[in-house]
Amino acid sequence: QLDVVESGGGLVQSGRSLTLSCSASGGTLEYFAVGWFRRAPGKEREGVACISTSDDTLYNEEAVKGRFTISRDNARNTVYLRMNDLKPEDTAVYSCSARSLPVCGIYWTAANQFIHWGLGTQVTVSS
Repeated sequence: QLDVVESGGGLVQSGRSLTLSCSASGGTLEYFAVGWFRRAPGKEREGVACISTSDDTLYNEEAVKGRFTISRDNARNTVYLRMNDLKPEDTAVYSCSARSLPVCGIYWTAANQFIHWGLGTQVTVSS
């Protein structure tokens, strides 16, 4: 059973950066497409970024506007989300998930077929 754990969240000021990590146990992330999702208070969960097993990346540009970068380090069995120029509207619980397929798919923002979820890490951006 693949288990994923997020880390790296915290409280930061607007304009600063954070890097979130998604680490796995019980399996190898390099065989899965991995997505980062977030849920802000009172809002629906939304996809933020996704990376395939061949390192193709997709972003929810409306949400991240070129500020976020997803990457993977297979040697560390970890997927990262680098977030720059953070804004108060980025405040949310960020979760990572491994998909049952090696590609993100066209419905990735809706978490289609993402089946291995972590508990999330809180990111709070103060103005």
